[in-house]
Amino acid sequence: MSSVAIRVQNVRKVFRKRKGVLRREIHEEHALNGITFEVREGEVYGLLGPNGSGKSTLIRILSTLLLADGGDVEILGFHLPEHEREVRERVGRVSVDAAFYKKLSARENLLYTAFLYGFEKTEAEQKALYILKRLGQDASRFDDPLEEMSRGMQQKVSIARALLVNPPLLLLDEPTTGLDPKSKQEVQRFIQDLRLREGTTIVLTTHDMDEAERLCDRIGILTRGQLVAEGTSEELKFQAGADNLEEVFLKAVGKSFEEVEEATVE
Repeated sequence: MSSVAIRVQNVRKVFRKRKGVLRREIHEEHALNGITFEVREGEVYGLLGPNGSGKSTLIRILSTLLLADGGDVEILGFHLPEHEREVRERVGRVSVDAAFYKKLSARENLLYTAFLYGFEKTEAEQKALYILKRLGQDASRFDDPLEEMSRGMQQKVSIARALLVNPPLLLLDEPTTGLDPKSKQEVQRFIQDLRLREGTTIVLTTHDMDEAERLCDRIGILTRGQLVAEGTSEELKFQAGADNLEEVFLKAVGKSFEEVEEATVE
């Protein structure tokens, strides 16, 4: 039996915001309200939920970008926040709103990341080009500024950046949002191949039910900062008496994605 790559126990996160005309009133928003789950090594674990459910907040905590206000987090045997550096060296993160130096080329952005991890230039360039090719990226665009690339091209560069150091854990926060169907399929196929070839542990947040069912070994459903359902896609459908994951979601949270998304934003 595989060991545990991620252990999250009773994790809580509260954001405090000032409201009112004079902004004197402090309002608390509970982004995570006692989340507990585990991800096994080599597993693809999916997180479904509308905006505001806590998915991105949870990913930021796992990637050391945010501190939890309570609970315990263990990543690959290292506890947070005590071992942030060790975790950062072993985790790759891809975000739907990935930040780049957009005046620089894909090559320059990727080499910058590689140098931070001690990679030699030739090795880094070869690996970056290999990953981009596997993602269906045109190698002739390698020296183009990021600002001249499409949303899909930029997202592929973001994935290549996360994979340059061959991390044992990959956190994918809506990696295919906004991509055209061809680019989405290329990214999904690469994720499948990566898991099979490298045994990489992957946490994937998504709004795409078909993507979750295709890629994930197990799925957790978040709403209002709580994990309300968890299991394989077949287990979730059986437990909910549903024919598909969308029906599972509706029964788990009592609303459609669109209704909950209108109420709050992550």
